[in-house]
Amino acid sequence: MTPAIAVVGAGTIGRRHAAAIAASGVARLHSVTDPSEAARDWAAGLGAPAYPDLAALLAARPDGVILATPSALHVEGGLACIAAGIPVLVEKPIATDLAAARALVEAAEAARVPLAIGHHRRHNPLIAAARARIASGALGRLTTVEAMFWTAKPDPYFETEWRRQPGAGPILTNLIHDIDLLRYLCGEIASVRALTSSAIRGNPVEETAVILLRFANGALGTVNASDTTVAPWSWEMTARENPAYPATPEACYRIGGTLGSLELPGLKLWHDNGARDWMGPLSATIEPYGLEDPLILQIRQFARTSAGSEPPLVPGHEGLRTLAAIEAIRRSAAEGGAEIAPDTQTEPQQIPA
Repeated sequence: MTPAIAVVGAGTIGRRHAAAIAASGVARLHSVTDPSEAARDWAAGLGAPAYPDLAALLAARPDGVILATPSALHVEGGLACIAAGIPVLVEKPIATDLAAARALVEAAEAARVPLAIGHHRRHNPLIAAARARIASGALGRLTTVEAMFWTAKPDPYFETEWRRQPGAGPILTNLIHDIDLLRYLCGEIASVRALTSSAIRGNPVEETAVILLRFANGALGTVNASDTTVAPWSWEMTARENPAYPATPEACYRIGGTLGSLELPGLKLWHDNGARDWMGPLSATIEPYGLEDPLILQIRQFARTSAGSEPPLVPGHEGLRTLAAIEAIRRSAAEGGAEIAPDTQTEPQQIPA
């Protein structure tokens, strides 16, 4: 039986989820839930029922729900789905604060209802390939990590008032994806230090951030982010995940170890054939990987989760731990770069050192 998955929220990401459902080949769009008239028209164009609110949707018993609502509504909506016994995929971030996120995760675990978090980049075939390469020992022991998010958001983007306020800057809006991938690839983050600036636009929200990461396995990392810098070094501009962004051939992540270094998203592995001599020649190989849309792959995996055949690739506690790292970064910046350990009470994932 083809799982019927409902989309709650008819904004940009909700519409992308609906398109991914249609393209998945393994799921069908159950309905769209959104109070706006435009959403009802959009749903009608898709041939899908429209519901004005979540209560009406849950009474119709979809097989799974994707919550693509504003972040502040994630926990309320997620708890409603869990109470109804319906598997739910919550867009990132899992919540706007750790206490609420923890309550959602605990509710899902207590009810034994699948809770997935929309960190869709983990579904990208190149990330699976990179993680396997690291786990194989090709890099040796991880030593250092570098990630960049440099882009120039246009002035009209900030005409929407909330985008000029704290919480709407690149740390929570954009870097949460990058921090999640660094956790997934390199291991748990033990502590952070961060500085931010809003010197160009002068808004209350940060526009540039520089972050130091200390990983539990001993590796150190830097994350450098700015949404007011013209540059090609961001996941959006390099990974070819979203056709809305022009593609560049650059790398935005570099992961280094005692035996080699890996560039992403190009999957270029640098090594010296074991010589470990800075005057010796280096060689580079490029790993093959698929170019399938991670949003479609996420839908396929959520369909299997909704059918009860496998757990989520990104379960609730993973979204919680990533949010904890982001909150530590924001707190460090507020405290002038103090070293802060992420505050989480969940079990860490097992990542090779």
